[in-house]
Amino acid sequence: MLTTHRISEDFYDDNFQLIAIHSGLEDFALGYAINAACGTKLGRRESDLKFSQNITFSVYDWDDELSDTFWTLISNKCAIEETIPSDGLFQDRTSLRTEYLIKERKEVDYLLKVDGVDGPTLVQQIKSINTIAKVVTAYPLETQTLKSKRNLIF
Repeated sequence: MLTTHRISEDFYDDNFQLIAIHSGLEDFALGYAINAACGTKLGRRESDLKFSQNITFSVYDWDDELSDTFWTLISNKCAIEETIPSDGLFQDRTSLRTEYLIKERKEVDYLLKVDGVDGPTLVQQIKSINTIAKVVTAYPLETQTLKSKRNLIF
């Protein structure tokens, strides 16, 4: 007889705050700007967040041991170049397809995940991020309403 094992919802630790950032900046430029505005030290991880061979999201993180917080800047978008084969006279065409880390928030460009921060500090950091010239807006996201929040647990 086979038994079915299920992982309880309580197993996933979603005790983090999430900041949505709308910006046209490249990921490295946004990381640099956040470091300058917020006093963080975000650095690029050696390996990106990978869901399949083609779907990868850039990740910058910083472990602030002094205040016991962990900061992670994640790109919400991944552009995938696909080749469409052609049987006719024309050569194969390429097309771009966009995948999202948080599919229900396609309008968000970047997510800043913060573990171990209190409310007033988070509000101050959001104000600092909004002062960055190329950031359109930054605001807190409610993690309980996200269907694909498990993509943020790594």
